Amino acid sequence: MLRAALPALLVPLLGLAAAAVADCPSSSWIQFQDSCYIFLQEAINVESIEDVRNQCMDHGADMISIHNEEENAFILDTLKKQWKGSDDILLGMFYDTDDASFKWFDHSNMTFDKWTDQDDGEDLVDTCAFLHIKTGEWTKGNCEVSSVEGTLCKTAIPYKRKYLSDNHILISALVIASTVILTVLGAIIWFLYKRHSDSHFTTVFSTAPESPYNEDCVLVVAEENEYPVQFD
Repeated sequence: MLRAALPALLVPLLGLAAAAVADCPSSSWIQFQDSCYIFLQEAINVESIEDVRNQCMDHGADMISIHNEEENAFILDTLKKQWKGSDDILLGMFYDTDDASFKWFDHSNMTFDKWTDQDDGEDLVDTCAFLHIKTGEWTKGNCEVSSVEGTLCKTAIPYKRKYLSDNHILISALVIASTVILTVLGAIIWFLYKRHSDSHFTTVFSTAPESPYNEDCVLVVAEENEYPVQFD
């Protein structure tokens, strides 16, 4: 009974632990590392890249930024499953002519790049970055696009929420471990009690009480009773 009850007891606890890591705004978002991502599969006409950004900002996010090879591979894998448009999709990057460098719209640092071999030319004004969904490499192109077939958005998990989520995971793990330990101890105690009870039952009802006389004494008494003494 206890063995059968254990899985049923662990299921809701494991669900609690899984819920603790669900830190994205809704089920439409995908979590990877410390960020949440959403792919807006909507073709829109735009006048500038700011119109694309506004799509993401309406969802409390910004256009996507990429900071390591793992994140780039994750985005590429997600796109291969969902993207039905052209081979290139806009990244949230632009060329800043003030300091002659590429920057992310979300103001995060440029810690990683995956540029393809490409001649930059002489003028990079109004230059943005595109992700090639087949190779995973980045290319440079004009920011003045007239339409987009989909937009990749990203938002960071708030530090406070992430910190609380980590605590929830720890608490859930402790609850699960404690439950397992108590269940095992309960099963051991029940088993020992059951075995002791069965042993006591057999001792009381299966063992006959010993006679205070041995067989020789009983035989002598029987012989004496066979020839009673007669008195005159």
